[in-house]
Amino acid sequence: MNRIRDEIVIALAGNPNSGKTTLFNALTGAHHKVGNYPGVTVEKREGVRKRGDRVYRFVDLPGIYSLTAYSLDEVVTRDFLLDRKPDLIMDVLDSTNLERHLYLCLQFQELGIPVVGALNMSDEAEAKGLRIDAAALSSVLGIPLARTVGTVGAGIDGLLDLVDSVVEGSVPAERLPDYGDELEGRLEPLTAAIASDPAFSAAFPPRWMAVKLLEKDADARARLGSHARAAETLELAASAIAWVERHFGKDAEIVVSEQRYAYIHGAVKESVKLARTPDFSVTEAIDRVVMHPVLALPLFVGVLWAVFQLTFALGEYPMAWLETLFAWLSASLSAALPEGLFKSLVVDGMIGGVGGVLSFVPLIIILFFLLSILEDSGYMSRAAFATDKILHTFGLHGQSIFPLMLGFGCSVPAIMAARTLKSPRDRIVTILVIPFMSCGAKLPVHVLLSAAFFPDRAAAVVMLVYAFGVLMALGSALLLKRTVLKGRATPFVMELPPWRAPTLGGLAWHVREKTWLYVKKAGTVILAASILIWAVTTFPAREADAAELAAIERSIAEADPGLDDGALESLVANELSRRALEASAAGRIGRFMEPVFKPLGFDWKIGVATITGFAAKEVVVSTLGVLYAAGGEEEGADASLREALRADPAFGPLSALGLMLFILLIPPCFAALGAIKAELGWKWLGFSFAFLLAAGWLVAFAVRQLGLLAGYGG
Repeated sequence: MNRIRDEIVIALAGNPNSGKTTLFNALTGAHHKVGNYPGVTVEKREGVRKRGDRVYRFVDLPGIYSLTAYSLDEVVTRDFLLDRKPDLIMDVLDSTNLERHLYLCLQFQELGIPVVGALNMSDEAEAKGLRIDAAALSSVLGIPLARTVGTVGAGIDGLLDLVDSVVEGSVPAERLPDYGDELEGRLEPLTAAIASDPAFSAAFPPRWMAVKLLEKDADARARLGSHARAAETLELAASAIAWVERHFGKDAEIVVSEQRYAYIHGAVKESVKLARTPDFSVTEAIDRVVMHPVLALPLFVGVLWAVFQLTFALGEYPMAWLETLFAWLSASLSAALPEGLFKSLVVDGMIGGVGGVLSFVPLIIILFFLLSILEDSGYMSRAAFATDKILHTFGLHGQSIFPLMLGFGCSVPAIMAARTLKSPRDRIVTILVIPFMSCGAKLPVHVLLSAAFFPDRAAAVVMLVYAFGVLMALGSALLLKRTVLKGRATPFVMELPPWRAPTLGGLAWHVREKTWLYVKKAGTVILAASILIWAVTTFPAREADAAELAAIERSIAEADPGLDDGALESLVANELSRRALEASAAGRIGRFMEPVFKPLGFDWKIGVATITGFAAKEVVVSTLGVLYAAGGEEEGADASLREALRADPAFGPLSALGLMLFILLIPPCFAALGAIKAELGWKWLGFSFAFLLAAGWLVAFAVRQLGLLAGYGG
């Protein structure tokens, strides 16, 4: 049986905000991220659907506006279509904005790959009073079309029926768009010249190459270098461009674009009617407030403030319950297990490390839920417009707001989302400053320290830390754009999707997926790191001899003669634990590096915790849990880490604030560093690491010095 009948490879493509990824989920049953703003799909994703004996393999390509490759997402789509040559392109069209979406559709037709169009969001088009004659539009365009509503899976079977008809050859062959006698007269000989090399034309569609050459596409000219008659063809293309520009008095690329839109306008005029004008537009009504020139930016700040206030207000009690649960578990196992290394490993290493991280799960759930509402409702696109002016002031592009906002969740997808920026300079600057945004992994550190040392205003302190990260990102972007990355700002052009009510299923998936990643990290990376930290804080083991023990008892008793036997025994045990910890591998490493951290107000234990944070920032909390449990800073086995930190005479509110800012600014986890390397290469990774490390150290140092000058100690 022919391969195309067994398995059909379908490239799912279209403009941003066409509902493409939602339709992909409906077609395949896959659960991928669906965001209501451009740039979510920055990598192709694959999914499979079986129907009868046939397998449909869908490849979800990045949302783009054109096949003229300026941004990385356009490059991904163009290269996949040219190199992989799928059996069919399924173009997802927003039925409410057909004229704009059909521009890309015409370019797909020029590739010579069969195209099927999905008139998606057809329910929204009808609500706006638009009546689309799908049969008439299909006849004019020369491609089969089906109405779909991706959010509810409507029209899926009809769409797949069209796919079957196309691959089985039971529908008429599609026609290429006609750009008028003047352009067609130049394109036909150019297409024939390209087709004269069979090997080349098998790799690159002649008609598509001819149009691209007429558009002065640099990539098409570079590809033409392998053509047998490259010089002759380029000369013919130059002659065609000169004729078009003389005839129309415009740049050839503009002429091609205008002819495409003229063709589209005629097709839409024949097939789309406005049956009625909606009496009321929810989107326009909301946008009058949200996009108000004066109110938009304060509203954006207020929305972020509300998100963090709600996160802490709603998460306070479940977080306390989990802390109580892990304290009880630690105390129970301490009483049940015999003294020895195994008890220390379980209680101090595993529960002390992982338990401290898992207690922050309620905050993570609430934060991701609220951010998902902003994504799915369409507010993120409005935030981009609201912040565009101020971002340009600092050398950033308006569309940088998407990856920067994603940075509040996780730096890795945020760094990858910067691919949607067309200017290489804008992309590099955005990626370099994303680590300043406080990701979800840093939240446990901020909450731990603020609750320990600023209990009455913990939420406000965390919000200030987040705000400081944003200011550092903006200031660093301005510095980079005026020094190592000078260049002209690119204009900000982006559509606003309609407001949509987030679906409960979509929100639940967002929260489940992101929370599971957090919990999985706690059960793998953080557990392993906690065990490793326990090992280096325990070994080499140190035993005090009788003389040392007697000397410790005598010293403590002389310092406080009124101590009873129980208190004396506890203080002796604490001192023995402290000496054992200092003699361990962690103690030796920490002591060696302490001169680097001492000017910041951190002792060797804090230094060790910050170093382990490169594995994952949550590990800072688990490391502190292990270090302070091993150090015996508190008497009771159920004493919380916050109490242990407060009881440490070498660590106070000023040190806590410095540590929060230090963790905020220093290089991110290994996964994020890997993403920077993948996107920008080794040179920029090295620059980023050094820049972030210097920023973190200098800011923490400045905070301490200013605090000491103002009379704050510790």
